[in-house]
Amino acid sequence: MRKLTLTLAMLGTTAITAPAFADGHLKIVDDPLELTIHMHWPRAQGYGVGGSPSEIYPVEEAARAMTGISLTDATAGRNSTDSAEAMNLLIAQGDMPDIVGGHLIKQPVNEFGPQGAFVPLNDLVAEHAPNIQAYWDSRPEVLASITAYDGNYYYIPYLPDGKYGRAWFIRQDWLDALGLEQPQNVEELEATLIAFRDNDPNGNGAADEVPYFARQWEEVNRLLTLWDARSSGSDTYHDFYITADGSIAHPYAQDTYRDGISNIARWYEAGLIDAEIFTRGSSSRDFLLSENLGGLTHDWFASTSGYNGKLADKIDGFNFIPFLPPASTNGVRMEEHRRIPVKPDGWAISHTNDNVVETIKYFDFWFTEEGRLLANFGVEGKTWDMVDGEPIFKPEVLNADAAINSQMYLEGAQIQRGYFQDYRYEWQWTAQAAREGIELYDTQDLLVDQFLGVAFTEDEQAVYDRYWPSLRTYMLERNQAWILGTGDVVKDWDAYIETLNEMGYSDVIEVINSAYKRQYG
Repeated sequence: MRKLTLTLAMLGTTAITAPAFADGHLKIVDDPLELTIHMHWPRAQGYGVGGSPSEIYPVEEAARAMTGISLTDATAGRNSTDSAEAMNLLIAQGDMPDIVGGHLIKQPVNEFGPQGAFVPLNDLVAEHAPNIQAYWDSRPEVLASITAYDGNYYYIPYLPDGKYGRAWFIRQDWLDALGLEQPQNVEELEATLIAFRDNDPNGNGAADEVPYFARQWEEVNRLLTLWDARSSGSDTYHDFYITADGSIAHPYAQDTYRDGISNIARWYEAGLIDAEIFTRGSSSRDFLLSENLGGLTHDWFASTSGYNGKLADKIDGFNFIPFLPPASTNGVRMEEHRRIPVKPDGWAISHTNDNVVETIKYFDFWFTEEGRLLANFGVEGKTWDMVDGEPIFKPEVLNADAAINSQMYLEGAQIQRGYFQDYRYEWQWTAQAAREGIELYDTQDLLVDQFLGVAFTEDEQAVYDRYWPSLRTYMLERNQAWILGTGDVVKDWDAYIETLNEMGYSDVIEVINSAYKRQYG
């Protein structure tokens, strides 16, 4: 367990409501106030356009004008794309900026907050941040999920909006060409993939079709749900999950996982899964669809549905659409992936901050109507206009070659500050096929409970840190090896479980369940 020695005086201390102040005035300070910020996340290692502090975000400029508070970059680890590494460097150097924000801050903030590195926010929010408090009042389970073991919370998180994330997509034009219906269960899905492999649905006379593919190799594990196993309990790959009896376990230590991996390995050997699924990488969707080779995937509703428009002129009749998850061997239709209500990203107030009241009011600004619009859509009049009471992106934004989210990142919107996302931002660029798919998914009870994480005590964290990293590595090594045909999961299973227990799996499960019961009751 890492230690932090501090010499400081400790502070004793979902609907968005109306703007932060009764008269609608968003000014927080009379005289301009400058606060320093560490902001490290995958898209930018620094607080500024492309991570460059010399290029101020348009959103930052607007927020300065509205609130009187400006943020200046003081990001540690700018030469690294690893946010955890950057956070470790920041903690080690000791001289922290006023605000610490970005990617995966929950664990270090909840570890070092009780030691005094970060300011507890409970009383500050209750007294000075009515909009954040209104959100907590409407979503107490979200507040519980970010609370540290001492009962305090130390960061304001990024709060995603919306219901569905990923969906199952299939080449409807290939089904039509082969005279097939959409598969309704795992047996029909296997028959469909075999037909895609053998019956030349792209019509080029070559056996080059790739029945199942995925941009992220981890999505091959999503097939586990077809055999009533799990691949994760949250929107993070390989995460723990909530079992039927309400306890926490890991999916890769269950008998259903053994059966699922056995079948996935069989599909891989039979050529029903992309032979390069572990190596092809993020470009696989672009390549396999544009080359008329890919048949089925599990990917994001909005971005995947856009290929019908992109490829309409290139591939005659191209039609890649969402369809219901096929029923498992036990007859269960499950969409395991969903938008999680809270991320481990956001921002916190460091112990060096001399303006904690102004800072928490600034955090609250992003939960006002004006602040939320700014955080989601950028600057009004620049990237969007209010049309009949709705924020609508300008045509030049919607029709640009760059993705909407990529454009927003350069504006300073949709970055990993603490804010409440607005799904209207994404709905505007969600193609009609995806909208119909979402409506289709809403006709079924597909979603499962999410594991929102736990906050460990010092002793629990020590157990987790001692055992879990090597356990996870071993699990993933065996996962890939079995799928690729190195070993037989059924024959290896007893030895695998014995190895997990020897490596401390039961100890990890014990501390996670202890923390889970304490945190969520």
